[in-house]
Amino acid sequence: MSESHYKTTEMQVILKLRTLQKSLPPFVTELFRGLSDYTSARTRLGYAYDLKTFFTYLSEEVCHKDIKSFTLEDLANITVDDIEGFMDYLTYYLKQKKEETSTSEVIVKNEAMGKSRKLAAIRTMFKYFYGKRKLPANPAELVGFPKVREKVITTLESNEIALLLELVESGDKLTDQQKQYHQHTKVRDVALITLLLGTGLRVSECIGLNLQDINFETEVLKITRKGGDEALLYFGQEVSEALQAYFILRKEMKPKVGHEDAFFLSMQNRRITDRAVQKMVKKYAELVTTLKKISPHKLRSTFGTQLYKETQDIYLVANILGHADVNTTRKHYAKMDDEHRRRAANAVKLRKD
Repeated sequence: MSESHYKTTEMQVILKLRTLQKSLPPFVTELFRGLSDYTSARTRLGYAYDLKTFFTYLSEEVCHKDIKSFTLEDLANITVDDIEGFMDYLTYYLKQKKEETSTSEVIVKNEAMGKSRKLAAIRTMFKYFYGKRKLPANPAELVGFPKVREKVITTLESNEIALLLELVESGDKLTDQQKQYHQHTKVRDVALITLLLGTGLRVSECIGLNLQDINFETEVLKITRKGGDEALLYFGQEVSEALQAYFILRKEMKPKVGHEDAFFLSMQNRRITDRAVQKMVKKYAELVTTLKKISPHKLRSTFGTQLYKETQDIYLVANILGHADVNTTRKHYAKMDDEHRRRAANAVKLRKD
């Protein structure tokens, strides 16, 4: 992601956060202002959505008052039982869904991960105001996180990577209608998926690339990581060839106003979106494997897995993937370490055959 695109995206998130804050208790604005120096706007927006769910529950089930009229005095009266009741409520609850001409109710379900995320937002709020001595106690600290099942990392095997790239290039197995679009997007799709598989970029970093962010002579990308830090990322020959093939076509395109610098364009000549990339990867991947749900993030995991297998260097993998904490990387690839240790157990023969 280029710095300019990052700043534009950050601005849009902040504006969305400000709009959402208007539906929350006034004191929440102070919370987000206090968190702004050490959290991203996207993190605060996530907190806002989760706190909106929490205050909706309190409004309907506990305090029976309008959300915007909540005060810190009301928050001080919230107990451990209230928060645990909310955690139980999250398993299944009804939510109003506004349509263009009507309103309907939908059932929302939360697994352990969703519950943990919402509890983290609540804990952050109570910890902040307790630390500011505006609350006499911190009941949220006494509520434990639900046990989250460890997810198996889903990646593509080497043969599946080759099949995927061949399919994107040839368009085989696509429907007749899909093949019509494929004629126009093939070179771009090959470049995009090759880039994701060959560098481990996040989707946001990939779609945020500008024309001036790619140096084909030195084979290096300039990207903006999560949090706004700039980084230089090197790419190999296969990635270079795919990008250059698309670059030739890209120079002939006429982008819409405001999208002139974007490297990857949609068929409408606008910067391609996160959702479009998600749908594109899913379309091709489902034709390669029906047993694995492959997303752009799974392509990133595939790159990390392949790199770790080749280098056995967890610090290098963490650095290239842009993980702020190497323990995040170590947690993801710990099972691969177990495989190597198991193999090592049989490497030394005590008796010769």
